[in-house]
Parts: sequence; C-alpha cells; structure tokens
Amino acid sequence: MRPRAARSVVVSRFVVVVVVVVVIVTFVLVVVAVRILLVEDEADLAAALARALREEGYACDVASDGRAALHALGASEYDLVILDLMLPELDGRSVLGRLRAEKPTPVLVLTARDAVHDKVALFDAGADDYVTKPFELEELLARARALVRRGAGEARPRIEIGEIVLHLAAREVSRTGERIALTPKEYALLEFLALHRGELVPRARLYEHLYDEGSDTASNVIDVHVSNLRRKLAGTAPGRRYIHTVRGVGFRLSDDVARPAGNLVVLRRA
Repeated sequence: MRPRAARSVVVSRFVVVVVVVVVIVTFVLVVVAVRILLVEDEADLAAALARALREEGYACDVASDGRAALHALGASEYDLVILDLMLPELDGRSVLGRLRAEKPTPVLVLTARDAVHDKVALFDAGADDYVTKPFELEELLARARALVRRGAGEARPRIEIGEIVLHLAAREVSRTGERIALTPKEYALLEFLALHRGELVPRARLYEHLYDEGSDTASNVIDVHVSNLRRKLAGTAPGRRYIHTVRGVGFRLSDDVARPAGNLVVLRRA
C-alpha cells in the first residue's frame, strides 16, 4: 500500500473512532435519571412518598394540583412523573393528556380504580404504568425504578474511574472489588460527576441535581458531600483524590489521581 493511501486509511479509521466516541459520550450524558415530579393533593401521602423517593437518591418536586403540575413541567425537565388522578384545579387525566401532547416523559399513575376498563383507558391515554391505591411503598419504588431505567434507555451497567467502579443498576460503588458504603446523596453526586467525567460541574448544578426546589439545606452541603466522598473513595490511601475542586466554581471528576510526594504533587494515571 502506498504511503498516501495508508495515511488516508488511518485518517478514515480515526474519524470513525471519533464519531463513535462522540455518540457514546452523548448517550451517557443524557441518561441521568434522578429528577421526579410527584403530583399528589393528599398532603400526608405526598410528604411520605417524597421522603421515600429522596431516601432512594432522587430529587423530588411536589405539586398539589393539576395546574401546579403543568407549571412545574413547563419550567423543568423531569425523568419521571408520579401522577394521582383525583386532583383539584385540573384532574390527572387532563394533566396526562397535555403532557403527552408535548413530552414523552414516563408517567406512573396513582389510581383507586382497579377495573380492567379503567386500566385500559389509562394506558390508552398515555400512562406508562399504574399503582392501585392502597399500595405498598416497595411496589411503587420498584415500578418507579423500572420506568426510570426505561426512560434512560437502559444505561450502561457500570462506569470505571481508575480503581473505582459505579454499578449503575444496583446504585453501588466498589474499589478493587470491595463495596464502598455511600449515602443516597453521596452516590447521586458521584454518579452525576462520573457521567460528566472530565467536565467542570458548577456547585449550583450539583445542588439542583441533588435537591428539590423546596429543600432547606445548608449552603455548604455540596462541599460536605464532596469531602465525605473523597475520604471514602481514598480508603487506606488518603492522598488519592478523584474529585478536584475549582475554587469558586465547582468540581471535576478525573481518573488522574493526585498523590502528595514531599512538597510536590505528582499526577499519575490510575
């Protein structure tokens, strides 16, 4: 093969590889599935469900009527809507119809009706799944997880950053095969940084990802989570640092692991 032809083949293969990498990265960046809109007018039930969802690691906004739900859907992007049918102002079926006219967001319906024709009508109206009241919390959470995974297009099962491995389906993290115990918020923060590995992620964006708009949390809560994550990810080697701070801006996750060596900081590829 002539040199010019060989170079042409190499360039063509390089272009193909770059395109594939861009497609994969783009896919990974859009599969974050953590923000849920709960539409429920019973205050006690809404509070209990929102608390359970947040304990699972999701950010959860709550709307108590149909019009508030439409306003929230117009202002933010959600990965799942949990929708009660019996709502004031605007009923759940109307909310579902308007949502389906604009967005493909997965919808899990809460309903007291269990007749077959009612269920068929829900699916025909655009519901993805339903739970009949009264329901077990474990069932609702399981159905929510399934819809989130489906909406994410079945994201790749794991992400590796040096010795750290995120198991996305199980929402677990391990280092050299040993499980690292993280809180739901710590996992959610690490997953978000991992899906944006190498990017500078502002504190405000992390806060929005982790907490709903009504949360009353300390201003340094993100820094506290990052500090705890660094300690847990480092394990028995406290000099290792996967999460890097850009002062006044935010954080970047990288598999370039910093280790102190005397008065120098040496970067090595994990």
